Amino acid sequence: MKVTVCIGSSCHLKGSRQVVEQLQDLISSECLGDKIKLGGTFCMGECQKGVCVSVDDVLYSVSPETTKDFFLSEIKSRVQ
Repeated sequence: MKVTVCIGSSCHLKGSRQVVEQLQDLISSECLGDKIKLGGTFCMGECQKGVCVSVDDVLYSVSPETTKDFFLSEIKSRVQ
C-alpha cells in the first residue's frame, strides 16, 4: 500500500508534519512497515481540503486530530 502525505506550504501550515509523524509511529507500532510505503509530496492541488493524504491514489483530507482514526479506518483495515 502506498500512502502519500502532502507537505506543501498550505498543508504544512495545517499540520502535515504532525500527520506524517503520527502515521510513522502508527505504522511502526503495528509492525506494518513491510506492507505500507509512506512518502511525502509537494502540492496535490487540493489545498482547501486540509492536509491531503492519498492511499493508493485515493485522496483524503486529514488533520493531526483525525490521523489515528484515519489510519485505523482507511489504512490498517485494508492491509490485514
